[in-house]
Amino acid sequence: MKLSVIGCGYLGAVHAAAMAELGHDVIGIDIDQARIDELSLGRAPFFEPGLPEILTSATASGRLRFSTRMADAAGADVHFIAVGTPQKKGSYAADLTYVNGAVRDLIPFLRDGDLVVGKSTVPVGTAETLAAMLDASGTKAILAWNPEFLREGFAVKDTISPDRLVYGLPASQSDAASAKSRLDDIYSAALDAGTPLIVTDYATAELVKVSANAFLATKISFINAMAEIAEVTGADVTQLADAIGLDARIGRRFLGAGVGFGGGCLPKDIRAFTARAEELGRGESVAFLKEVDAINLRRRQRVVDLTVESLGGTVFGRKVAVLGLAFKPYSDDIRDSPALDVAVQLRGLGARVVATDPHAIANARKAHPQLEYAEKLEDALTDADAVVLVTEWEQFRRLDATWAGELVANRIVIDGRNCLDTAEFRAAGWTYRGLGRP
Repeated sequence: MKLSVIGCGYLGAVHAAAMAELGHDVIGIDIDQARIDELSLGRAPFFEPGLPEILTSATASGRLRFSTRMADAAGADVHFIAVGTPQKKGSYAADLTYVNGAVRDLIPFLRDGDLVVGKSTVPVGTAETLAAMLDASGTKAILAWNPEFLREGFAVKDTISPDRLVYGLPASQSDAASAKSRLDDIYSAALDAGTPLIVTDYATAELVKVSANAFLATKISFINAMAEIAEVTGADVTQLADAIGLDARIGRRFLGAGVGFGGGCLPKDIRAFTARAEELGRGESVAFLKEVDAINLRRRQRVVDLTVESLGGTVFGRKVAVLGLAFKPYSDDIRDSPALDVAVQLRGLGARVVATDPHAIANARKAHPQLEYAEKLEDALTDADAVVLVTEWEQFRRLDATWAGELVANRIVIDGRNCLDTAEFRAAGWTYRGLGRP
């Protein structure tokens, strides 16, 4: 099938490449010329495992092309909207400028019966507004909503082999049948493999995405709230999580206490959800999400406080090695990164921060040139007065306590992800501080 993908940032670039890898003819559209130039050469403009390989194969096959001209989307049977929905400045609400603009700019190139499919994360009610925009244009194009559930670091797999598919379809039975038929064709490989499919209305499809993110954020902040209690009672939050995680109703995933969540999705999505609920007169229904957000931010401050405390009450003039800059491993994304936030706060307190990360240094340097960066782990560790682990990359998780101890000036480690072997580090003479761990 011939597809267009409007917006070639993280979501759009992965979706376009994955659809071409599945055999579709895809044109990706974006206004960023530099990004389009990179993608056209088969080069990913950000780090995502597996993306360079499918970009290379798809562009070489001719099934995947990129352009800055919306007119090049003309002739596609299905148009995916994959632009960003950032948080509005000075507000918790989502900024829908790019979504509205993408649909408005696409309208002149639509044919009767074309299918426009929203993938961007939007406040509930957005699809109805966009459907009305299409109706008013006279194009007789059909709108569907097909939310994405990508995990950064696993986005290619999650697109090609998703754990579920959701179609939000219009009320018209004929339009809904037409939209479903085409989406089934697009995702035939996943459906044939048994991927669960939920067919629903616009509002439910929009809420599926934001409520999933709200639930995950709540689960993370819950165990971090328990870590706060553990820190004043002497309990071990990791053992607590192990114990309650054995309950099948709860599960162990996302019960890792630490410095908390970040990135371009969870923080902004729960804030936008609260803003939209308030607009709908139901702010009290999700008021707890404000505390979820507050707990998450407190954990960042706790890592900073533990570092200051471990260094005798001040970090001024002390070298602090910060291990990690991306908001999570297998990504170079520094948006709302807890790791980078901790590094910047320590620098603001006068520490000489030397940070390292396998893939996020270039992005971090652009945003915060005041920090020092080390490409090699040993350079960050050498003569450090304290080590702060804040992104659980595998090479940091497997840090050898004896080897690292011979490099640092003081054997002090703040484990912001509770991922190090406590016994190993203490046996090697380290002062070990975790979050919610004795």
